[in-house]
Amino acid sequence: MDSKSVISIVLGGGAGSRLYPLTASRSKPAVPIAGKYRLVDIPISNCINSGINRILVLTQFNSASLNKHIKNTYQFSMFSKGFVDILAAEQTPDNNAWFQGTADAVRQSLRHIVAYEFDYVLILSGDQLYQMDFEEMIDNHKNSGADISIATIPVNGREAPEFGILKSDEENIITSFIEKPSVDVLPGWVSDTGDEMKNQGRIYLASMGIYVFNRKLLFDLLETDKSDATDFGKEIIPNSIVTHKVISYQYDGYWTDIGNIYSFFEANLSLTLDLPPFNLFDNQKVVYSRARMLPPAKISGTTLEKTIIAEGSIINASRMENSVIGVRSRIGHGSTIVSCYIMGNDYYETINEIAANKEKHIPQLGIGDRCYIKNTIVDKNCRIGNDVRINGGNHLADADHALYTVKNGIVVLKKGAILSDGYVI
Repeated sequence: MDSKSVISIVLGGGAGSRLYPLTASRSKPAVPIAGKYRLVDIPISNCINSGINRILVLTQFNSASLNKHIKNTYQFSMFSKGFVDILAAEQTPDNNAWFQGTADAVRQSLRHIVAYEFDYVLILSGDQLYQMDFEEMIDNHKNSGADISIATIPVNGREAPEFGILKSDEENIITSFIEKPSVDVLPGWVSDTGDEMKNQGRIYLASMGIYVFNRKLLFDLLETDKSDATDFGKEIIPNSIVTHKVISYQYDGYWTDIGNIYSFFEANLSLTLDLPPFNLFDNQKVVYSRARMLPPAKISGTTLEKTIIAEGSIINASRMENSVIGVRSRIGHGSTIVSCYIMGNDYYETINEIAANKEKHIPQLGIGDRCYIKNTIVDKNCRIGNDVRINGGNHLADADHALYTVKNGIVVLKKGAILSDGYVI
């Protein structure tokens, strides 16, 4: 594949309300994942590993931290034509509206990409966890003579109503498509997904929200008289099936849509398994991110079981299990951390700052002594005092408080929250 033939567009997503409070002050693609990365690193890394190095990220909500991350992370050689650029929603003399959907976001950005040389546009979501070789998908697109290719993945009946479901013929040409079908119509949408997938009950083909468009067709579809279509899944794709050759490219690897707090929590904790479904330890599928000049993690007196610890952390806990511990985390003596994602901190406190805060009865940055924290996401820069107890689980009702939110039994401590000594959730 010629790298000059493809340009990639990563969609930053909407307001990210289902991931609140993690998206209260940052966009979905900027949400920290796996202790040291951000969600946007996943599609960008997949592009780079596939030989695609011209990438545009479309954003409009809370984009400051995402802009900073991309500026500090993705800088190609001066001898390379590669780039990762932000295209933020903007008001222009002929358009003063925000992005109205996935297709509208790309439409409003066409004037920025028209000058580039390319034959194919790869459109990706900024909030999915997967490792995929896009070169194979684009080669399949070219070889099949497709106008549009859609990456698809087999899903089961419980998941199917959350996705666009499609059917294809023996040549993988998509013949019908339905967006988020209700349970009662699902029996008519069963596909032959292969024996292995059938045995797992994954008998429906779902769109992954990953598309390859031929250049001219994309411009034609978005700039014609019918250009009031705002969404790929709801309008552009279903309409195109009738008029163009739309191909299904079935992907059988691990893929999860980070659409809500529960899926985000599960995706992170699954990284601690002996054989995680998403493999961070792969020589060929590197996940790129900002290179921080941090010291190694320092651990003293801690029993560790299935735990990932990022660099720069200082751990004195008594026990940590089934948890992901982010950069610069500090966890005090005698504390127990079970099934948690601790995002870590953006900086270290100095001894003088610690002493000054102690006089004001403000806990140290990080987690104090003798704490018990379970089924919890601790966002960045939280201050948790001594003897704090957070016991997440299904016994807790969904709620939103000043310091934390509860969703599906998972406690999410808000960014910068301060919990005084002895606080109980």
